[in-house]
Amino acid sequence: MSVCTQYYPDEPTAPVVKTSAVPGPESVKELESLGKVFDARPAYFMADYEKSKGNYIVDADGNTYLDLYAQIASIALGYNNPKLIEAAKSPEMIRALVDRPALGNFPSKDLTPILQKILKFAPKGQDKIWSGLSGADANELAFKAAFMYYRAKERGYNKDFSSEENVSVMKNAQPGSPHLAVLSFKKAFHGRLFASGSTTCSKPIHKLDFPAFEWPHAEYPHYQFPLTENDAANRAEDDRCLKIVEHLITSWSIPVAALIIEPIQSEGGDNHASKYFLQSLRDLTLKHGVVYIVDEVQTGVGATGKAWCHEWADIQPPVDLVTFSKKFQSAGYFFHDPLFVPNKPYRQFNTWCGEPARMIIAGAIAQEVQDQNLSAQCARVGDYLFGKLEALQSQYPEKFQRLRGQGRGTFIAWDLPSGAERDALLKSLKLKGCNVGGCAELSVRLRPTLSFEEKHADIFVDALSKAVAEI
Repeated sequence: MSVCTQYYPDEPTAPVVKTSAVPGPESVKELESLGKVFDARPAYFMADYEKSKGNYIVDADGNTYLDLYAQIASIALGYNNPKLIEAAKSPEMIRALVDRPALGNFPSKDLTPILQKILKFAPKGQDKIWSGLSGADANELAFKAAFMYYRAKERGYNKDFSSEENVSVMKNAQPGSPHLAVLSFKKAFHGRLFASGSTTCSKPIHKLDFPAFEWPHAEYPHYQFPLTENDAANRAEDDRCLKIVEHLITSWSIPVAALIIEPIQSEGGDNHASKYFLQSLRDLTLKHGVVYIVDEVQTGVGATGKAWCHEWADIQPPVDLVTFSKKFQSAGYFFHDPLFVPNKPYRQFNTWCGEPARMIIAGAIAQEVQDQNLSAQCARVGDYLFGKLEALQSQYPEKFQRLRGQGRGTFIAWDLPSGAERDALLKSLKLKGCNVGGCAELSVRLRPTLSFEEKHADIFVDALSKAVAEI
């Protein structure tokens, strides 16, 4: 019996779209009502989560879609998963929700076993954790950790703050508020908060109108596909970008304390980084004393056929910090060097220091991914789906440009000739019962759950072939 059948014996067998447009009339009515008190303009449709099951999401009009977007890549196991419902009904969950503890000051006796379940799923080389509230928060917290670590190295780990530091920091001035930078990459997306916004460089709408730090953006490699036929060109592209990274580290107007990278840029267009590039960044960060942060918010928790995408690169020594959120339903960063724990309490701190209710769900997700070997399933299904897409590419080469994601589970994307054609394809797919997302200006990206199987891939490819023929 397949994993999906075990979880969802009554999962729909096919999509059903009853309305002539998406969103349908009931969704439109409910979204108009919602819009009076909440910004509902980005909504695809009004979802009915009570009726959604497994890999299918249902809307207010009763339309049932095969979901290959999964709440912007944040549903790991499928809708209404029985194991997560079981975890949600646990005594630990009740305590976490009703008496939400301020974990820094009053940690619950449940906290250690909750964190141990998450740490069993930590990236290779990482054995410690700090928790947050969202992907953007995880990255902001990682920046704080990196800055404190960087300054501690300069000051001396056992040295106290000087009186000058204590006075100047209250004026937002040096040396207490040092001028330090985080290097990120063009087309990156690391969040919409202030420091994370300064490292985000995907779309203007993500960061317009709020102040930003003057931090550098290097170029992310832009590969030619298929990869196996373009080894030399892609290695040259890696080397070109690595030279830019090192130049920025050594020449920027203020010290670069940290570097952050997505192993696959998601919002920026599903751009992949090679093993060589990710390892070479490790070499550069060690050479120049820069903290290496890998942002696994969207790529983590099995979606690429491994628990964590950067594990495909086997980076040695392990990176310093790995941030997570989305499919883990929790947030934070993993680390291994105890010197990333600040020298004094209350430095990495807030009221809740994360969300124990979400950590309980994260632990349950991790357990299921391990018990059901879902990363391997994702790799298998991804290979199957990629083969189907290659066949479509041979039939419609202009509609499947730069097909990428081979060997990376279901983390698959391709480009259309124009944004208008990409948007038309996504619209057509919804009317055919498949909820699919885009990224950047031209790309279609697939982000199904880890319980997505070959039968779902067949349904999607059938709908896709009809939609492509129409645009």
